[in-house]
Amino acid sequence: MPEFDKDLQSIQEARLLIASALKAQAELAEMSQKDIDQIVEHMAKAAFANAEKLAMLAHEETGFGNVEDKIIKNKFASEKVYESIKNMKTVGILNDNEKQKVMEVAVPLGVIAGVIPSTNPTSTVIYKALIAIKARNAIVFSPHPGAKQCILETVKILNKAAIEAGAPAGAIGTLTILSMQGTSELMKHKDVALILATGGGAMVRAAYSSGNPAIGVGPGNGPAFIERTADIEKAVSRIISSKTFDNGVICASEQSVVVEQISESKVIQEFKRQGAYFLNEKESQLLSKFILRSNGTMNPKIVGKTAYSIAQMADITVPDNTTVLISRQTEVSKVNPYAREKLCPILAFYTENDWISACDRCIELLNVEGIGHTLCIHSSDEAVIREFALRKPVSRFLVNTPGALGGIGATTNLSPALTLGCGTVGGSSTSDNITPLNLLNIRRASYGIREKEDIRFTLNQDITFNGQNNIDLNSLNKEISKKEIAQLIEVALQKLAKEEA
Repeated sequence: MPEFDKDLQSIQEARLLIASALKAQAELAEMSQKDIDQIVEHMAKAAFANAEKLAMLAHEETGFGNVEDKIIKNKFASEKVYESIKNMKTVGILNDNEKQKVMEVAVPLGVIAGVIPSTNPTSTVIYKALIAIKARNAIVFSPHPGAKQCILETVKILNKAAIEAGAPAGAIGTLTILSMQGTSELMKHKDVALILATGGGAMVRAAYSSGNPAIGVGPGNGPAFIERTADIEKAVSRIISSKTFDNGVICASEQSVVVEQISESKVIQEFKRQGAYFLNEKESQLLSKFILRSNGTMNPKIVGKTAYSIAQMADITVPDNTTVLISRQTEVSKVNPYAREKLCPILAFYTENDWISACDRCIELLNVEGIGHTLCIHSSDEAVIREFALRKPVSRFLVNTPGALGGIGATTNLSPALTLGCGTVGGSSTSDNITPLNLLNIRRASYGIREKEDIRFTLNQDITFNGQNNIDLNSLNKEISKKEIAQLIEVALQKLAKEEA
């Protein structure tokens, strides 16, 4: 028997997984809310119980971040996400408006393709599996090759728990023979209803060009503006805690700090007090060579590493307890690595004359990368906060909170999620933090409340006039009531009055 090439095996595996998922989804679609909720609860409990194990596997395999924070992310994905969706109605009638005579019915999408990154592998699998099954969809995962084993183990745990609670076999599947061709087959297959794509820009673009509906997440490059009225100590603490959480691999984490000249020295002093290291010009040049690769993409060697280990790569001597590396910058462009997304504890630092120029600088940074994603402000001036909220091209505008944890809904009341839509401005189909409600179609049953005769006058309100301001009755129905004549005259008089005025 011939041995098939890996890409052919991967394509065939994708097809078989989709066929199995399609059959399983048909069974999920017939389940009650109670049955679905029982499955989702069992999955969440299994993921929570294995949070530490999966965090250790993810760190060991990818080398990104740290075990402690990965445990938190796994627990967030299993507990906080579950708590936010457990009472969500996703089966049957969602809303029945008797007054308007419109009824809304939940309809599952079908089979979802879940593309998983290496930066947040186990937590993203937990999250996507929960929201997919909650909406009565089956899901087939495509793991990042750099996080294959930890993703497969996470799927195994979730699948086992789901089946034990009554889910059909095949409802949760994953590619095990990984290739670009296999992932492409998964995304382009006619029986895939939606792609949930989390990963690099190229992968997200491939999802949107697949021919199937997709919800993708573009890169983050969120600035953090420390306005003059901010509590500087708290603002700096929040930024550092965000940028060091799992060593900065969450895309909503801050990438630049923007301050006003009047408070610049206080902010710098506070950053230094909290362990930040400000690079001099020579050190900034040395480090800049490690941020981007020659093709302009982020260097994976620095992703999820500590500030100290990144400094060592660049032969820069810093204290071993350094929290973040900060480079003072004045220019914003795609070729300036400090103005780009840096999934590690590196920050650019910009000083502006006032909040208006700071606002412009933030928009400039977002236009280079990360438009539509996230922006943070630290301020106690509500007028400035509102002005920023009105003008910024982002989907998440976070006020006085860490970017990474605020963006995913851990320290804010945003929907807990690990897929963050960037809106159409960011190339995404939604600006939401993705929940099960984004994975449903809504069927609307609408009752007739008027007959054709009742809308005749409405359709004939656009009265035309000839040169003598006489009514042209050509468009009017031959049979017309006294009430309709009175209404026509009233409309005509109003138009004449406007013309004379």
